[in-house]
Amino acid sequence: MRIISGTFKGRNLIAPGNLPVRPTTDFAKSGLFNILNNYFDFENLTVLDLCCGIGSITFEFASRGAKQIICVDEHIGCLNFIRATSEKLGMAGISTVKADLFKYIEQEGKKYDIIFADPPFESAETDRLPDLILEKKLLNEGGWLIVEHQSKRILKSNAQPFQVRKYGNCTFSIYTSVNS
Repeated sequence: MRIISGTFKGRNLIAPGNLPVRPTTDFAKSGLFNILNNYFDFENLTVLDLCCGIGSITFEFASRGAKQIICVDEHIGCLNFIRATSEKLGMAGISTVKADLFKYIEQEGKKYDIIFADPPFESAETDRLPDLILEKKLLNEGGWLIVEHQSKRILKSNAQPFQVRKYGNCTFSIYTSVNS
């Protein structure tokens, strides 16, 4: 995994091979962050990274100076890698939570500027995410929910994305707080 921009641009991070992850490709990350650059000042962002895996998206936000990033995943090995890597690089503002995605959302009361969710591609529950997050009002005004999913899949929810961006087999469906 490579950090593509910011303070740690070009840094290669090697995660243990035994972790159950599918990191977002450099091609998809570049496309997504090119879009985000046009809408957000990274230095003031609060970010929630759901199903964070080994932190590919987390480290991109941190490298660009995001103020606070909460990483949520069920796999302790992934969270340990994120903690160790962020400490090694001196990345401030990253914290990790071991939790089930939906249980975490149900109990969360804080609002975020960006919520990024990358659940397993085969998860049928992914369709619930936009409605649940928008109903819980977890986004600040003007905030975005970005759900990564397989390109052949169209999310079935009541909320309609304001942008859908495809990068090979990876698609980002983007929702805003104004959709809620």
